[in-house]
Amino acid sequence: MQSKRFLYLGILLVLAVAVAACSGKSQPSAPAEAPDIGSLSKNADGYVDISVDQLAAMLPNKDFTLVNVHIPYAGDIPQTDLEIPYDQIEQNLSQLPDKDAPIVVYCRSGAMSTVAAKKLVSLGYTNILELDGGMNAWKAAGNELVTR
Repeated sequence: MQSKRFLYLGILLVLAVAVAACSGKSQPSAPAEAPDIGSLSKNADGYVDISVDQLAAMLPNKDFTLVNVHIPYAGDIPQTDLEIPYDQIEQNLSQLPDKDAPIVVYCRSGAMSTVAAKKLVSLGYTNILELDGGMNAWKAAGNELVTR
């Protein structure tokens, strides 16, 4: 009789632990900390690849120019400063800040912004960042695009 009581007590204890573990709310992950742009490593082409999480962390204290280079127009990441077609970047340098100012370029998937980033580096721009995966990755991470 006493062994059954210990068995029931053991079962109740296991159930109580399981219920407590399942009912606990998980803590939300802390927002990503904005990277120090100057400390990011450049790739072999001379610009920095950044992730959606890095860009999202940089936007609240935005200190860079955000440029959408995608054609045709398919929307913008919030706080976009300029829309310059990737294949017309050289003809629109007057719209860009100084050659040492941070500039983030993006497109829909990353292909056009890679071309634009390489072109800017070849023209002497020293602080170019390119969003990996572009607007597709931005949306896949649950972020919204804005339209004009």
